[in-house]
Amino acid sequence: MKKEFNLKDNTTHIKGIFNVLHLVFKEGLHADKAIEKTMQNNKQWNVKDRYFVAETTYDMLRKWRLLHALSGAEDSYSEKKMWTLLGVWIILKGFDLPAHQYFRTINQNKILAKREKFEKIRKIRESVPDWLDELGEKELGVKWDATIQALGTKPTIFLRANLLKTNPIALQKILLEDNIISNTLAWSPDALALQDSRNVFRTNAFKEGLFEVQDAASQMVANFLDVKPGFRVVDACAGTGGKTLHLAALMKNKGRIIALDVKQWKLLELKKRAIRAGANSIETRVIESSKVIKRLENSADRLLLDVPCSGLGVLRRNPDSKWKLQPEEIEKMQKMQKEILERFATITKIGGKMLYAVCSILPSEGEMQIKLFLNTHPQWNFLGEKRYAPDVLNCDGFYMAILGRVS
Repeated sequence: MKKEFNLKDNTTHIKGIFNVLHLVFKEGLHADKAIEKTMQNNKQWNVKDRYFVAETTYDMLRKWRLLHALSGAEDSYSEKKMWTLLGVWIILKGFDLPAHQYFRTINQNKILAKREKFEKIRKIRESVPDWLDELGEKELGVKWDATIQALGTKPTIFLRANLLKTNPIALQKILLEDNIISNTLAWSPDALALQDSRNVFRTNAFKEGLFEVQDAASQMVANFLDVKPGFRVVDACAGTGGKTLHLAALMKNKGRIIALDVKQWKLLELKKRAIRAGANSIETRVIESSKVIKRLENSADRLLLDVPCSGLGVLRRNPDSKWKLQPEEIEKMQKMQKEILERFATITKIGGKMLYAVCSILPSEGEMQIKLFLNTHPQWNFLGEKRYAPDVLNCDGFYMAILGRVS
């Protein structure tokens, strides 16, 4: 006999879930920010409560189109509609429906029968918009099925050991003291994969700067750039500095890293993270005009371009983005990627290397951008590329290519 979903203990939290979904779809917040805001308004919740709200919300977002198809509910965000979607989600999770007024109209057997039908329709089964399903099949072909299926699963939490203060094996032992079990990865040398979801930000290890939360594939960007202590490195799209901090650790705080971004608040956050990490080789500069780039021309041993992209490689972590992203936005991103390559490439000195990276599964944002650049820039050589697939390594989807400047 199936276990019944414990509605009584979760009623307050379910209203929190509905609030998050309202913030995501009606007020346009990203899921992580909507969850954070809801948590701040419910400070009485304990760790278990917060976990339930966050995980249930994310899982419903991953299955959003399938839930709608199975419920037959119209596209509205009334309380009754939310309860119906929750009821369908409860059935999909393998629970019996609780006796509740909002679930009286839901026929469990009909839902399961419908599910067999919709399992055969990929765009509904994997809960993606029509245009994205068409684009994925066009660009990835037979690989699309496995890719989108993997992007619809719960993500693993990866940590990056801060080599300025520790190493993965030592960090693994320290985390065990907090009953956090992790595994090392052969293909991502500085990474640990957590066996269970945990709020690691409350640990002393995090406060002491022993690690950062960073996807294992994302960590390979800094490794692939092949930096050495003493190098001058420019991270031209630094953001809040996840890869910048990794570069500082790989360079053992020897040399100079110039972190650029168009948003000052991101660089201020980077500075805070750098202090915690003990990374003192980083200088930040806001890109306020083209003069910032001009002054850096022909100066860098290594240039990192972790460019803005569709983010389709990180749908497991940001499942709501597939309902907010539009095809024309991807086209704008591709144009921006081409422009960034053109504008920033000259920062690399002759004999230096440039790495281009995107957290996207689309070749049009990865391999094709590099091919177009090389076709019109004979002063650059192709040195290698890597494609990390979520269905193969249980990581985010990432593409990276490294080029060498020869003249």
